[in-house]
Amino acid sequence: MEYSERQLRTPLFTAVVNYAMQKKISFHTPGHKHGDGIPKMFRDFVGSRIFDIDLTLLEEVDSLQDPKTVIKEAQKLAAEAYGADYSFFLVNGTTIGNQAMILSVIKPGEKLIVPRNAHKSVLSGVILSGAVPVYVYPKYDRDLGVICNVTPKQIEEKIIESPDVKAILVTSPTYNGIATDIREIVRVAHQYKKILLVDEAHGPHLKFHPDLPLSAMEGGADMCVQSTHKIISGMTQASMMHARKTVDILKLKRILQLLHTTSPSYILMASLDVARMQMATQGREILSKVITLANLARTEIVEAGLGCFGKEAIGREGIYDVDVTKLTIDTRAAGNSGYEVAKILNKKYGVQIEFAAPTNVLAIMSLGNTKEDINRLVKALKDIKKTFTPNEELIKKINSVKAPEQESEVVLTPREAAFSVTKKIPFKEAIGMVSAELICPYPPGIPVLAPGERITKEVFEYLMYLKNLGNMINGQDDKTLQTVKVVAETKTENSNGLFEADKKAAETKKN
Repeated sequence: MEYSERQLRTPLFTAVVNYAMQKKISFHTPGHKHGDGIPKMFRDFVGSRIFDIDLTLLEEVDSLQDPKTVIKEAQKLAAEAYGADYSFFLVNGTTIGNQAMILSVIKPGEKLIVPRNAHKSVLSGVILSGAVPVYVYPKYDRDLGVICNVTPKQIEEKIIESPDVKAILVTSPTYNGIATDIREIVRVAHQYKKILLVDEAHGPHLKFHPDLPLSAMEGGADMCVQSTHKIISGMTQASMMHARKTVDILKLKRILQLLHTTSPSYILMASLDVARMQMATQGREILSKVITLANLARTEIVEAGLGCFGKEAIGREGIYDVDVTKLTIDTRAAGNSGYEVAKILNKKYGVQIEFAAPTNVLAIMSLGNTKEDINRLVKALKDIKKTFTPNEELIKKINSVKAPEQESEVVLTPREAAFSVTKKIPFKEAIGMVSAELICPYPPGIPVLAPGERITKEVFEYLMYLKNLGNMINGQDDKTLQTVKVVAETKTENSNGLFEADKKAAETKKN
């Protein structure tokens, strides 16, 4: 793989290490003073070196809020590596990136095309910005047991239906590694003079191997955000945002200053610097090994009688490409739900997967996995299929229960609902009312019910079904789901930020 010699540089990491080696006396934050104040039990477990690079804003290591030296250079190297005009380090995860993307291009009351299976951080960005979401509904593939991706045709249809949309946000790849045709969506978006934003949380590795789906920046997207910590070697919470000159960069920087902590972790930022260097200089070699292992695992899982789709799924509706490093393992052939199989893998075999769904479990392959890891996973799955008694009644129910497929009725924008007068009532009695909160199975963090949507019988029954299967559901006040918060008075915000009665919504409620 060819790369610029500059990509071997790690300006921020090097500066942080150089500062730590000077052993200066600290009269600044953080309070642990190079680890001397950390409780012994914690320091003994993690080691002492990590505290030497847990720094604060100092001249030698630059400032994330207004980078001028080593952070600025590190971000420039990231932009070069990813093919962007600008790159930004994020220490609040991709959540802040999704919020910043939306806030930087959308004003209150402007429309944003959003896939209805977007991560809840996208919905939080919609709430913060005051955007009016125009939802696109990707297909649910019952055979594979996964939600697919939006298509260019769906995006163009929504633009034609709502020509005043300001921007489009898509998620690619999805949690399960399903990618859309980014290049064609870019063509459609720019044809209609719309800005394209991409939640590429699960794609920080795509740029560095030809056998992986096209990355957002390669496809021509205006902005994207990636979870460097999810797939490659960034520390947890360490993410990156990439942007082109087609967006207002000064405004984006102001938004990031508004949202970012003023005490960013230099440990996280240094890990971003090194992760970029590793991918830019060794990415193809490393990812070739990961892809080989993933394909081996997939073959052995399928031979064991369990489903695990790969490239052969390309061409199904909503599946343009597949990231083969994601192993979506269909557990129905093992006679159990994904939740039960995940629990058995964890408790009996010491194998922890990423998340479970009614029909499957997701195992993420990345640069830290080994052949021994694959052997343990496959052996455990074979044992489960062979030794555990299939729950035929449960599988019959799983196959018969449908996720809500109809388009939800959006009565208020998410922001209007979130800031409305609310009341808490028994969930079953809330059918027909407007939700004031976000209810979201997690992982993967895709809301089943968003603020401003009318609660239907199908949504209620589906959430009860997920809860009874053992899915963790969050976002709502009442974790038991016995009650739900609904809009008591439908109100909306006028241009002065004051509330006035929304007659249309009130009429809807009466009827």
